[in-house]
Amino acid sequence: MATTTPNFGWQVPTSTDLVKDGAVAIETLGDAIDASLVDLKGGTTGQVLAKASNTDMDFVWSADAAGISPTIFAAKGDLLGASANDTPAVLSVGNNGETLVADSSTSTGLRWQGSTEAGKNFVINGGMDIWQRGTSFATTSGNFYTADRWACGNNANSTVTRQAASLTGFQYCLRNARNSGSTSTTNLNMVSSFETVNVIPLQGKAVTLSFYARAGANYSGASNVLNVQLEQGTGTDQNLWTGMTGSSGAIISTATLTTSWQRFTYTGTINSASTALSMNLYYAPTGTAGAADYYEVTGVQLEIGSVATTFSRAGGNIQGELAACQRYYEQTFVTAATESANKVSSYSDSNYTQGTRWKVTKRVAPSVTVYSSNGGTSNRIRQISTNVNYTPASIADIGVDGFNIFTGIAQSNMMDFHYTASAEL
Repeated sequence: MATTTPNFGWQVPTSTDLVKDGAVAIETLGDAIDASLVDLKGGTTGQVLAKASNTDMDFVWSADAAGISPTIFAAKGDLLGASANDTPAVLSVGNNGETLVADSSTSTGLRWQGSTEAGKNFVINGGMDIWQRGTSFATTSGNFYTADRWACGNNANSTVTRQAASLTGFQYCLRNARNSGSTSTTNLNMVSSFETVNVIPLQGKAVTLSFYARAGANYSGASNVLNVQLEQGTGTDQNLWTGMTGSSGAIISTATLTTSWQRFTYTGTINSASTALSMNLYYAPTGTAGAADYYEVTGVQLEIGSVATTFSRAGGNIQGELAACQRYYEQTFVTAATESANKVSSYSDSNYTQGTRWKVTKRVAPSVTVYSSNGGTSNRIRQISTNVNYTPASIADIGVDGFNIFTGIAQSNMMDFHYTASAEL
């Protein structure tokens, strides 16, 4: 048996061997093959064959080969990453709506994260960050703006305030409270209305509304319910308070509140013809109000898609959110029309002030009210040299960029004043 195979050196019987002692020759060849393939024997279900060394035909059965096992993935969507060179590791599937980002602090160098892209949230000031008009409001039977872009009211015995939100990721929330001892059962509303230019991108789309809310210890809404309303219409730049043309297709649901923060999510479809949209969160109180008959809300988000993703500001950051709010409203004073460093000073030239420009270009030409910087009286401006408040001749040339005041006094006089400018829906 002088002949051997070229790769493994197995002895191959010759014709003479087969004639002389064929059984021995075949047994010798079989034993050689068996010895070479012995490492292929054994193993259990799910194991794979791996090289044990660089020696030819030296194998070992392993739970995985280089860390890869047929049963390593526990759920659909799991991904294979690496915790070190040639050390694979599994990254479990993320939550609905999350995206994969690089993160060197994790074992795999990857992590799932909810989208925080600017512009995905159609609700301006959903995090209750901006309160240009003040931080506490005694409501009336009508409605008025409190936190920027949020109009509250209807119940004359209630108070809207800015509160610290004891909720990770949020600094403030809006509290809508019925005054202690009140027996009024009129709804307590908080409404945000959308400009038509921002409704058009939602037409025919599935949308998800989400928000965080909790109730006070004496919340009197029946069954602890907070009503959720998303009203559609076909008018231009309309809101829920003044009425919406062609109002239809409202997405209405309820949230059952507790005294702990919860995130609520609702999905629906905006009509393809809708050009007006308003959201209202409200409850109908019952009985006599206790000391904590209120609800608090923050983190309001309306986005395209059927999954609620991580909250982000409509403006992307606090500067962008402020500018988005000031498209609809701005004022020069902090919380009251009183003298402050923010007053506008102008020089009277031929009986009018030089033009005053808005901080942010407005949605439309706003309604403007001026106030004396000395005492805060409306429709007054202050002449600095005489320290006298007087009524200007007119407020004129109001546009999306600014306005003028015709003073009604001779030129070469200095004056200052405050103003509010509202371009709300």
